[in-house]
Amino acid sequence: MQKNILFVCTGNTCRSPMAEALFRHRYKDEDIHVKSAGVFAMDGSDASDHTKAVLEEKGIAMNHRSSQLTDDLVNWASYILTMTKNHKELVIHHFPHAKEKTFTLSEFVSDQNEDITDIIDPFGGSVDIYRKTFAELSEKIEKLIIKLKGIQ
Repeated sequence: MQKNILFVCTGNTCRSPMAEALFRHRYKDEDIHVKSAGVFAMDGSDASDHTKAVLEEKGIAMNHRSSQLTDDLVNWASYILTMTKNHKELVIHHFPHAKEKTFTLSEFVSDQNEDITDIIDPFGGSVDIYRKTFAELSEKIEKLIIKLKGIQ
């Protein structure tokens, strides 16, 4: 059964497009589709230079233009995975019908013994901060893939 994963952050130029590209790179099955959006995104913006640089360092392709979170995207998604608790609250506030399928990425993939943390926002930081965010996302995406394979 096809599943649609929507990663959500603030401007859809750093964390969520990085998560989308990472997921696409690591999960090749046709039964899961992935997109990203931002709660305060400007449609059509490019990913940040540091996001592109870090993905390029890892050999991960990216073709991205930012998207504002819309009702169509919310309805398309099987799961909405946000980068922070605040993003989750904003999604649920603006799209109350999506409450049951909206989680922070950390909460969705965590086991019960883990602390649930927000994904670090690298915006405006050095490329090293983006590498740290990439490492954090990489770990969460691996767990996400395992969990989604178990849900199918």
